[in-house]
Amino acid sequence: MTLSHTRAVAGMLLVTLMWSSAGLVTRQLESAASFEVTFWRSSFTLIALTAFFAATQGRSAFSFLRTGGKTLWMSGLMWAVMFTCFMLAITMTTVANVLITMSISPLMTAVLARFMLGHAVNPRTWLAIVLAGAGIAWMYGHSLSADPKYLVGTLVALAVPIAAAINWNLLQRSGKSVDLVPALFIGALISSVVALPFAMPFRASAQDLGWLALLGVFQLAIPCALAVRLARTLPAPEISLLALLETVFGIAWVWWFSHERPSQHVLFGGSVVLITLAVNEIIVIQASQKGRK
Repeated sequence: MTLSHTRAVAGMLLVTLMWSSAGLVTRQLESAASFEVTFWRSSFTLIALTAFFAATQGRSAFSFLRTGGKTLWMSGLMWAVMFTCFMLAITMTTVANVLITMSISPLMTAVLARFMLGHAVNPRTWLAIVLAGAGIAWMYGHSLSADPKYLVGTLVALAVPIAAAINWNLLQRSGKSVDLVPALFIGALISSVVALPFAMPFRASAQDLGWLALLGVFQLAIPCALAVRLARTLPAPEISLLALLETVFGIAWVWWFSHERPSQHVLFGGSVVLITLAVNEIIVIQASQKGRK
């Protein structure tokens, strides 16, 4: 069944709400930290995707591990970087720092497309990159003066949009469609294996495991699978624009319920980044609509 545009937008709003829960849920943990958080979240994602493939594809469920090819495995590796660095960063710095840093992924994708695909970067995008970069630099400067650990956490978070940009351009360069869900499975597998040695000895309580299972299934596996379906209806610029709501929702959750209030420096720098990205994506959407007329 083909979704209407209205339903696809509503579905993407639900996806961003589910994605945005990571910071709030992480702040409820009692004793699990750093690599252990990463390991359990990736492991529960892996379990959920294993159940999904087994239920929908039967004996051929994991044939993609043999036949997926280099592009699928490279995509999975980039997902592993995103899974790992996101959870490490969110345990080292504020949720606002992490989410605002991640939000620059569309601009990084445009820059890397210049080198990986030979696509020209238009002046409007360069202006957006400069403005968003200024907002991020403002946040970085404050992180350094406030707490060096915050700066390290924000630098770790920077690996997420870089990996996302490499992933997107890699798939574009391949010239063929690579199913996101198997790539997610590979990413969760690699992330779990890499994090395991650093996660031990385990300290997570039963409550922690419950929260991390919630993250693995409802914050990652399900919304990512939904996003794959919605991408068939919504154009990429519109998805990028709606995805910015993850940043807004994520900061709001921890502000309201965990009392993690962003500093004025973060609010100012983050506003510059989000407004710049929103305006840039709106212009892209309008241009694409004019092109179809």
